Amino acid sequence: MTTLAPLHRAIDDRVARIRQSQTEWPCAKGCDRCCRSLADLPRLTPSEWTLLKSGLEALPPATQSTLRERVRTMTRGTAGYVCPLLDTDLGICPVYAQRPVACRTYGYYVERDKGLYCETIQARVDGGDLDDVIWGNQAAVEGQLKADGEALPLPVWFDTLG
Repeated sequence: MTTLAPLHRAIDDRVARIRQSQTEWPCAKGCDRCCRSLADLPRLTPSEWTLLKSGLEALPPATQSTLRERVRTMTRGTAGYVCPLLDTDLGICPVYAQRPVACRTYGYYVERDKGLYCETIQARVDGGDLDDVIWGNQAAVEGQLKADGEALPLPVWFDTLG
């Protein structure tokens, strides 16, 4: 199993560079659009799960119970899945520091010829506002994650909890 620290550092560095050059970047505390419209069930590698699990275990037992129930009952809505970890009242992630790589890269990394998936950012790209952004390479990140082992859907990982 690989460690996520170097990958997280590289992602965080890329995100910081983009945010420094783009002071109006929409991805910030309070924006939870991507968390409310997941295209599919979140999938995590073993290392991602280990990190996320450590964040979950630090939460109060009542919160852990609520999150378990949300994961257990996840269903696809018209806009996709709502992340079961999202605090929908506050629009924040209670395990933000331990979030999976897909959450860390969303809005800052692209896959060649697949475009962006955040409509707000895509509109700015289409308008030419972000021509100077040097996007991260999502395919390279995915390649690094594959070395960590099979990515399993979040509900499968939650089933391993006691």
